[in-house]
Amino acid sequence: MRDCMQYLPYMQKIDSTMFDTVLKLRQSYQSDIYTEKDVLKALSSYYTSVEELKILLSTEAENHIEALAKKAQNITKRYFGNNKGLFTPLYLSNHCNSKCVYCGFQKGNKIARAILDESEIRAEMKEISKSNLQEILLLTGEGREFASVEYIAKACKIAKEYFKVVGVEIYVLNVDEYELLHENGCDYVTVFQETYNPEKYQKIHISGEKTVMPYRFYAQERALMAGMRGVAFGALLGIDDFRKDALATALHAHFLQQKYPHAEISLSVPRLRPIINNSKISPKDVSEKRLLQVLCAYRIFLPFANIVISSRESKEFRDNIINIAATKMSAGVSVAIGEHSSEKKGDEQFEISDNRTVKEVFTMLKKSNFQPVMSDYVD
Repeated sequence: MRDCMQYLPYMQKIDSTMFDTVLKLRQSYQSDIYTEKDVLKALSSYYTSVEELKILLSTEAENHIEALAKKAQNITKRYFGNNKGLFTPLYLSNHCNSKCVYCGFQKGNKIARAILDESEIRAEMKEISKSNLQEILLLTGEGREFASVEYIAKACKIAKEYFKVVGVEIYVLNVDEYELLHENGCDYVTVFQETYNPEKYQKIHISGEKTVMPYRFYAQERALMAGMRGVAFGALLGIDDFRKDALATALHAHFLQQKYPHAEISLSVPRLRPIINNSKISPKDVSEKRLLQVLCAYRIFLPFANIVISSRESKEFRDNIINIAATKMSAGVSVAIGEHSSEKKGDEQFEISDNRTVKEVFTMLKKSNFQPVMSDYVD
């Protein structure tokens, strides 16, 4: 097994200490040392410090979930009003050269593999656009030899014909490669670090370029250097100590926001979900109550950030959290290849929980007195 800290020759390095800083803060975090007094004091602060974020993510703070939710709800209302963004993902390819034990796309997993050609990409986007969605997230497996940067750039260019906002969640790139995507219409880059524990990271990322942890960590910064409008962060909660990974995710976003104050920051809270050939995968120790705690802590610490709740979660939980801390949600989701416009060509990455259509989610938001926002961007 290769050292997860060692870059491959083609990988661009950034002169920064942010990676070391986040890892040290995560390593030293003790979530069980805080008291009720600490929690109440943190909740009463107008501005939330790093130390107070630690308190809000602590085991004691879980006992004050209603107070956290109330404060998070007030902050969400203050900065976002009744607006709730909608988007959907489109999987371009499920081919992968990395072996990551939690992922259905992992190399060696016996699934139906497929990649959309240009006509199929257009057909999928045309079908999705009928729902009136104006934001799309393009995804691939970890394999540039299957879905090249040029292929993804072409997909972004096609997407811009149908949607105002285009994001990608793909293997991580160098600055010049992100520039190519941006020139072809890409606005946002999402990268999930999965876990910020180097030992666990190396254990679960067995082969492929995703094994290089710091290269992945600095992906959002390289995307911003390339001119992207915004970047998104997330740890896959349940892989390791969820409190430590939630802390590291928030700090990663916070420190990058300080360095690039113009950037639009977004946070996601994905939990482990069952995959093909491994239905036993589940989010260790991350109950819905604890997931709610993480979401509220994120909102209180980063009041201006978008918080995304995906279809991994149940519709009941999503409908509740959109009223408290989340500002964006997916709708009309398929995590398989080619399922929007025809029969499925390739198998899905994981099982989703909320299968509602765009119309159904839109209707739910309206009934809850929210304003569904298809795009917050004026071209």
